[in-house]
Amino acid sequence: MKITKKRLAHIVFESDDWASRTFDIILLILIFGSILIVILDSVASLRAEYGELFLTLEWVSTALFTIEYLLRIWLSRKPKGYIFSFYGVVDLLAILPSYLSFFVLNSQLLSVVRALRLLRVIRILKLGRYVVEAEFLTRSLKASFHKILIFIGFVITIVLIMGTLMFIIEGPEHGFTSIPVGMYWAIVTLTTVGFGDIYPVTALGQFVSSLIMLLGYAIIAVPTGIVTSEMAKNASSKKSENLRTCAFCGKDGLDFQDNFCKNCGSKFH
Repeated sequence: MKITKKRLAHIVFESDDWASRTFDIILLILIFGSILIVILDSVASLRAEYGELFLTLEWVSTALFTIEYLLRIWLSRKPKGYIFSFYGVVDLLAILPSYLSFFVLNSQLLSVVRALRLLRVIRILKLGRYVVEAEFLTRSLKASFHKILIFIGFVITIVLIMGTLMFIIEGPEHGFTSIPVGMYWAIVTLTTVGFGDIYPVTALGQFVSSLIMLLGYAIIAVPTGIVTSEMAKNASSKKSENLRTCAFCGKDGLDFQDNFCKNCGSKFH
């Protein structure tokens, strides 16, 4: 059976019939497999025993991904549009690390960037309804950008002041050898991570440390409140406009009184 270029393009780019869905599922399995190989290859004991096998499988997957990338360019109506699109760049980055390994040691480990290709699962598994929710969250984050930027500036100021104080109070003899080191300590303490590699010894230093830890718990709640407030505004704004978004195809601007989507025909619940 002869497959035309148009039919081949449908199989590669679409996911609405058996052939195209099978192609996408096989592609996802290959992506999962190649990522697993990279992870296992980073384990010294496994690399010593199965290194040659891992290398062979890695190059086989790279060859298949290279063929697929070139095939997408050939089948695209606008090759430049695909090459410089998000997925085009990701597809290219998925194969580059292996070829760079000829010149840069261990660069093949960067092949884990192939995980980004798993985003295709949204299209394959018909998860468009979740894309709508992601867009809603993105709009809220964009609306919160300036507030969060001011908040980050405030946090940096606190880190600078606290780091300097600890450098003065504790000094090099207790591990605070410079203001940047003090700032590093302030960051891990403020974020309640606390690695424990540097810690105050004096009573005054411990008092300041206690203050910054308590302040850290308060600071964690601020970005959450900012974003939540913007999400509430966006939700109320959409309701006031009496518009809805289709959960299946993502079409905006639909009337709440409609029972079916005007774009894809899906029934509203």
